[in-house]
Amino acid sequence: MKVRLGDIAFARSGDKGASANIGVIARRPAEYAVLVDQLTTDRVRDYFKHLGVTRVTRYELPNLAALNFVLYDVLDGGASLSLRVDAQGKALGQQLLELELDLPDWSHST
Repeated sequence: MKVRLGDIAFARSGDKGASANIGVIARRPAEYAVLVDQLTTDRVRDYFKHLGVTRVTRYELPNLAALNFVLYDVLDGGASLSLRVDAQGKALGQQLLELELDLPDWSHST
């Protein structure tokens, strides 16, 4: 079953100079496994390639059922240099929540 990431997770994002970070937190413990399996660095990089992201690093926080991503060079120079509407990357987390994932039958029941 296809599911929007926002149906199984929350997100928060912000700037780190020319880069940004996005925290993704599973709504239920069983869905954390889906995030770990499907929300890879390659998938996140490809999703934001239109914004010029050059590299993505992922940090796993299993005790919080969360992942943290650092997206390098996604902010076109950063808040003081970029002419983008979202120069501080505050909307990147909301944008990522639109990504579709494959949800196993078992994961949504717990």
